Amino acid sequence: MSNRLTDETSPYLLQHAHNPVDWYPWGEEALTKAKAEDKPIFLSIGYSACHWCHVMAHESFEDPDTASIMNEHFVNIKVDREERPDLDSIYMEAVVAMTGSGGWPMSVFLTPDGEPFYGGTYFPPAHRYGMPSFRQVLTSIAEMYRHQRDQIERGREQLKARIGHALALSADPDLLNPETLELAYTRLASRFDSTHGGFGGAPKFPQPMNLEFLLRYHQRTGQDNALRMADLTLTRMASGGIYDQLGGGFHRYATDARWLVPHFEKMLYDNALLARVYLHAWQVTGRPLYRHVVEETLDYVMREMTAEHLGHSHQEQHGNSGGFYSAQDADSEGEEGKFFLWTPEQVKSILDEKEAEIFCRYFDVTPGGNFEGKSILNVKLDLDTAAAAAQMDKDSFRAIIEQSKQQLFQARETRVKPQRDQKVLTAWNGLMLAAFAEASYALGRQDYRQVAECNADFVLKELRHNGRLLRSWKSDDLTGKAQARFNAYLEDYAFYADGLLALYQATFAPGWFAKARALADIILTQFADPNGGFFDTSQDHEQLITRPKTLQDNAIPSGNAMAADVLLRMAAYTGDDAYRRPAEEMLAAMTAMMQQYPGGFSHWLSVLTFHLAPPFEIALIGDPEAEDTRAMLEVVSGYRPHQIVALAAPDDEAAASTIPLLVDRPPRNEGATAYVCQRFVCQTPATDPASLAAQTSPKPQGNKMATG
Repeated sequence: MSNRLTDETSPYLLQHAHNPVDWYPWGEEALTKAKAEDKPIFLSIGYSACHWCHVMAHESFEDPDTASIMNEHFVNIKVDREERPDLDSIYMEAVVAMTGSGGWPMSVFLTPDGEPFYGGTYFPPAHRYGMPSFRQVLTSIAEMYRHQRDQIERGREQLKARIGHALALSADPDLLNPETLELAYTRLASRFDSTHGGFGGAPKFPQPMNLEFLLRYHQRTGQDNALRMADLTLTRMASGGIYDQLGGGFHRYATDARWLVPHFEKMLYDNALLARVYLHAWQVTGRPLYRHVVEETLDYVMREMTAEHLGHSHQEQHGNSGGFYSAQDADSEGEEGKFFLWTPEQVKSILDEKEAEIFCRYFDVTPGGNFEGKSILNVKLDLDTAAAAAQMDKDSFRAIIEQSKQQLFQARETRVKPQRDQKVLTAWNGLMLAAFAEASYALGRQDYRQVAECNADFVLKELRHNGRLLRSWKSDDLTGKAQARFNAYLEDYAFYADGLLALYQATFAPGWFAKARALADIILTQFADPNGGFFDTSQDHEQLITRPKTLQDNAIPSGNAMAADVLLRMAAYTGDDAYRRPAEEMLAAMTAMMQQYPGGFSHWLSVLTFHLAPPFEIALIGDPEAEDTRAMLEVVSGYRPHQIVALAAPDDEAAASTIPLLVDRPPRNEGATAYVCQRFVCQTPATDPASLAAQTSPKPQGNKMATG
C-alpha cells in the first residue's frame, strides 16, 4: 500500500507514504483534483519529530476505516511544516483564529480554492478529552459540505476577514530610545522563576533569545540582576534532564518547571541558539561549565547531526556532506525517551561498584526513578559539594565522573537510536553555522572552523541555484541521490547571511562577507513590503491565499528580526543607507510590541540594543599572522556584541574593494593600525593595544541598581 508521498524527500512525508490514506503533497495536482471533483481539502501539517503527529498517524491515518472516509469525501494533503513554513504560517493563523490556540499536528479543512473554513490540531480516534472523534469531525464536515454549503461559505468569509493582513510598519525613529529596553527588561524580570530559572511555569522552554537579551542588557547597563537571571537559568538547564548529560545537546523543552523531564526530541535550531548563548555566557563569566556545554553540544552536532564523514574528516566530500540535519525524534522502539533512561542495575552492569555508586548519586539514578520507573540523568549538587559528600578530592571525583560518562555513553551507543530527520534546511543551517563560526574563534577550535567552512561550501553549492537559495536538501538513503527543493524564505536568507557574517568575523576571509552581502541584497529586492518590513515569501513565490509576514519571534528569531539584525551590521560595514533605513523603520515600528511582550520579541530587543549602543565599527589593518595584529585582535575579542570588525593586510586590495569599511585605511608607523568609528565618526587611529582598548571599552548606560 502506498500513496503519492513515496516520491517526496521529507522524512515526515515519507513516514506517511504507506498509509491507507490517499495522501497528496501540496501542489497543483491535489488542488486541481479538489476543484474538478468539488471536494473539500483535508490539510494535515506536522513534522517528523512531533510526538502527537505520530500518535494521530497511528490512531487515524493508519486505520483503514478512517482512511476510507477521508478518501471518499476529501482530497487529503500532507505538509511538512519545516519545508513549507509559509503554508504552516497561513493555516496556523486560521486555526488560532478559529480555536484560540494552535499546535501540531495541525488539521485544517479548506475549500478547493485553498481557503480554510474549519480546523484544529490533534483529534482523537474516539470521543475524549472533551473533543469529538476524528471520524465524527470528518463525517460532519463532509455532510455540511454536501448539504449546508452556505454555512461553510459564511465561515470562510469570516476567516478571510480575520487572517492574512500584513501589518504596516512605519513609525517615528525618535521612538528608538533606551526606554524600550528598560520596560522590556522589567517585564521579563517580573516573569522570572527565581528558584529554577527560566520564565513562567511548566512546560518550560529554554528561550535562549531572552537570555541573549539579558546578557546584552547587562553589558549595556551594568545591571547585575540581568546577569543573575541568565546565569541561574543557564546553570539549571545545564544540570537538568533537558540537557543530555552523556551525549551533549538539549532536548526541546521541559514538561516541568525545574528542567527535569524533557520532551526528548532534539532540534537543530535549539542547539544552535543555546550553544551560542552558552558561549556568550562563558565569555562574560568565565565559568568552565558553560564552555563545557558549548563543546559537548557542538561535538554532539558534529557526531550525530552532520552529514556523514564530516565530523571525522572535515576536508572530505564537499558534495554530499557538510549540511546539518534537522532533528532527532523523541521516541525509540516506540517509547518516548527510552534511549536516554537508566536504572541502577544498568549502571552497575557497566561500572564497578564504587564508580556505579558515585555515578548514580551524582546523576540521580535511583531504584524508583524519576520518569516512568527509570531515571533521567540530572545533576542536583555541584561538583564541589558532591565530591565533599563522597569524601573525595574534587579532581579525583571529576575523573571518575568523566570516565564513567564515557563508559555509559559507549554502552548507550549500542541501543536503538531515535530516528533522525536528515533533511537539511537552509535557515537552521545558518543558525548552526553561526554557532560553529563564533565558537571556532572564541575557543580556538580549528575543527569547528573547518565544520563551519565546510557547511558554507555545502549550502552555497547544493542549496543555491542562479544566485538564489533553496529551502531544503535531502539525500536518498538508498540511492544516495540528493535533491534540493522549494524557494527559500526570508528566514533562509536572513539566517544564512547571519551565519556567513559570523564566519567572516571568525576568518576575515572577504569572500564570506561578499556572499553574505549578496543574500542581504536579495532580501531587499525580493522580500520588501512597500508598507515596511519584509514578507516571508519572495516576489516570485507560488501564489497562496495570502502572503505571510511574520514579525513575532518564536522558537527561532522571526525572519524580519534577523533581517533587521543583518541589515544593520551590513550598514555598519558598508555605510550604505539602503541597508540601514528599512532596519531602523522596522525597529521603530516594533517598539510597542517589544515593551509589552518582550518574551515574544526578544531577538528584536537584541537588535535594538545593537542599534542604540551605537556599535563600534573597527577596521584593523595589519598582517593577520603578525604578533602586533594578533595583539590588537585580542583586545576586541571576547563578549562584544555591539561591534563589527573588518581585517585586512595593508596590501590586500581585494578585501578593501569588498568591504567599504576598509577603504582608505593606511597603516601607521608600519605596524598594525585600528580605525575605530561609531556611525562613521572616527577616532584617532590606534597603533597599540592600550589605545585600542581605551577607544572600544563598553561604557555602561542606565540604572545599574534597578533590580526589576
